[in-house]
Amino acid sequence: MGNIAIIFVFALSLVPPQFGGEDKKGQTAAPPSLQHEIVVTATRIETPARELASSVTVITRTDLERSNRPTVLEALRDIMGLAVIQNGGPGSSSSAFLRGANSEHLLVLLDGVEINDPINPSRSYDFAHLSVDNVERIEILRGPQSTLYGSDALGGVINILTRKGQGQPRLTFSSQGGSFKTLANAVELGGSSGRLNYAFGLSQFSAAGISAASSAYPGNSEKDSYRNLGLSGRLGVALSRDFEADILVRSVAARTDLDNYGGPGGDDPNSVQDYRSVFLRGQVRGLFLRNRWEQKLGLSFITSRRDHNNPVDTEHPFDSEKGMFKGGLLKLDWQNNVFLHPSNTLTFGADLAREQGESAYTSFSVWGPYESDFPRRTADTAGLYVQDQWKIAERFFATAGARLDHHSRAGTALTYRLAPAYFLAATQTKFKATLGTGFKSPSLYQLYAPGTFWGPIGNERLKPEQSRGWDAGIEQYFLNGTVLAGITYFRNDFRNLIDFDFSQGYINIGRARTRGLEISGEVRSSENLRLRTSYTRLDARDMDSGAELLRRPRDKFTAQVDWTFLRDWTADLSAVYTGQRTDKDFSAPVTRDVVLPGGWRLDAALSYAVFSKTQLFLRLENILDAKYETVFGYGTPGFSVYGGFKIGLLN
Repeated sequence: MGNIAIIFVFALSLVPPQFGGEDKKGQTAAPPSLQHEIVVTATRIETPARELASSVTVITRTDLERSNRPTVLEALRDIMGLAVIQNGGPGSSSSAFLRGANSEHLLVLLDGVEINDPINPSRSYDFAHLSVDNVERIEILRGPQSTLYGSDALGGVINILTRKGQGQPRLTFSSQGGSFKTLANAVELGGSSGRLNYAFGLSQFSAAGISAASSAYPGNSEKDSYRNLGLSGRLGVALSRDFEADILVRSVAARTDLDNYGGPGGDDPNSVQDYRSVFLRGQVRGLFLRNRWEQKLGLSFITSRRDHNNPVDTEHPFDSEKGMFKGGLLKLDWQNNVFLHPSNTLTFGADLAREQGESAYTSFSVWGPYESDFPRRTADTAGLYVQDQWKIAERFFATAGARLDHHSRAGTALTYRLAPAYFLAATQTKFKATLGTGFKSPSLYQLYAPGTFWGPIGNERLKPEQSRGWDAGIEQYFLNGTVLAGITYFRNDFRNLIDFDFSQGYINIGRARTRGLEISGEVRSSENLRLRTSYTRLDARDMDSGAELLRRPRDKFTAQVDWTFLRDWTADLSAVYTGQRTDKDFSAPVTRDVVLPGGWRLDAALSYAVFSKTQLFLRLENILDAKYETVFGYGTPGFSVYGGFKIGLLN
């Protein structure tokens, strides 16, 4: 019965409504065409979605404003093929699996620069502290993407693009509060004047939170609070008609209360983590040879630090721990786009990067003191890439590229990617396919972690992890491009995966395979109404043991409706079904396998424009008060209510 309901809702979403929006004169507005949506990440240059073979999803600024979700993690919950997990409430460790690939096989970019954490043991990215302040759009690109983006892009890429100020000065202030004593405030200033453009933001977030170790288990009653202060900015200047420069900055300072582990008795009353990060980038862009050659040169500096402190307390009188983890990245990148012909664009470039990391950890228990120091280590990488993009008669589109990377310790990696698509104009049908390879260099910890009394850990002889992935699908447009239905089959094979062996430390032994089906539909009958739905069926397995990969749902269904009505009201309704997934219970003396049941989550947001510059909004999360876990033993918020306002003080 449940499957029939899913199919029924999916079918309904593909039926276009028989009405359109009206402009101020009462005329029916032309619905926007999905064919003309622009994507940047797939090819590194702006390209219409109709001309791409890549599987990509775009979250626009309008989407973010309508849903009123405060973090990037929340914005990603509805995305096809993407599973997000979190070890508790706001500020808890968070990660994502794209098409079943490991979380460290997802490359996360901020304005095209990787922000995966070098000091994380697997070099994955933690989404816990990333807000949507000054975010213009988020692009999710599926499949191996190392040809353009290098290491870590085995499973895909998420690119978070920030706003560029334009027009008259715009100053906005927003505030909201609600469940779990949540309070959030934000100020944004943006605009342009002459050759100067600017966009700045300052935000504050705090919440009493929930118990990270789920309160559904005995012994977990203490709430774990969270505080976050964020600063973002972008300043640009047009030095001439064909030359411009930008400076980008983003900084976060956060404090999270933690628990010892998930499950019974995992609570801890005084375990705290402080997090600090700074992102700085300077970039220039120029046009040469009568605008036929575009060059971009950028220098980025990223640093982050986590301090963990867990002193003794009445519940743990003999246990304490303290840790410091500091990572950084310095990167120089140079991109060239040569417009050889209106139907042919050649893109090539190079990048140089140095990552570094260090940590210090101490603990005391009834077993005595323990100390583990990871002295400062560095690794250098250099990459060269080339991509050719062409189209023939507005029907055949293709992209082909290759990349060579060299890691100072792990050696070289050669990757490639082919992405052809054919558009049949008579039926408005697109046939698409991609084939590509990816790699991931070993992390600093995997290479250099010092051994212990029990045996070795780091291994300087590690080789890059590798993947080969392909997908093939059909997209069908209806009614002048206002309705889109698509189906795609994908498969990814991973080898040389780095795993830990107690007698040898980290070694290249793992193999895995992910495969599945993605079905999607979207309707834009007008500027005022949009319906989206998707279904993902996933099989993700360890090829050595045959077991399912942990925490990947076998099924995921999403449906979302955005509706602007009565001119001043906007509603956003989102329903997500996440199927069952396997996990492990680490709280017991002997680790055991568990199955996390599937379930629905329903969210809604309602906004009302009181005046031209003032908006009131209400957000409801987990309306059904579903009891679920994304990680065994860790809590998730129940039914929550948030309300607030946004007011424009200028323009």
